[in-house]
Amino acid sequence: MTKQELRKRYLQKRADLSEAEYVHLNFLVYQQFFSGIDLSLIKVLHTFLPIAAKREVDTGLIVERLRREFPHIRIVIPKAQLLTHTLEHFYFEGPHQLVTNAWGVPEPNQGIPAEPEKIDLVLVPLLAYDKTGHRLGYGKGFYDRFLKQCNPTCVKVGLSLFQAEEKLEGTTELDVRLDKCVSPEGIISF
Repeated sequence: MTKQELRKRYLQKRADLSEAEYVHLNFLVYQQFFSGIDLSLIKVLHTFLPIAAKREVDTGLIVERLRREFPHIRIVIPKAQLLTHTLEHFYFEGPHQLVTNAWGVPEPNQGIPAEPEKIDLVLVPLLAYDKTGHRLGYGKGFYDRFLKQCNPTCVKVGLSLFQAEEKLEGTTELDVRLDKCVSPEGIISF
């Protein structure tokens, strides 16, 4: 199956979820994340904020708990530069900092910039992933470019509502692979 066919398939799978299923799967991802990801050495955590219309994994529950129970972890959120397909990064101050961009993505309208090299863990959005840690995004390369800027020790954790594909077609050694992926069924380490 081509990348484009897989994108279409996974967008449809998300769209087909009832609201109750979507909420339940997000809660399971949240539980798996906090039961299986070691946050003890994490000082700076980068997370995407979900595109609600595309039913991405809702990172809101994770962010709320991090802010409440892990105050030593600084949270960083991205702002998309739509013309260059790159991301800028800012420390998260709270919901008052957010506006919705042209693609329906909540992002900071101001804040203190964060350097990718200082990030210890990145929560990575995806449409699909495989059992070797390759991920399929929307095809613009925002996250591949960003993850290459991160420190080699940075842990890259995908979040998915679905299980892994056996193998994604068209991946290369140049693609930045995930270290782990959290799904409702558990955590896969690559």
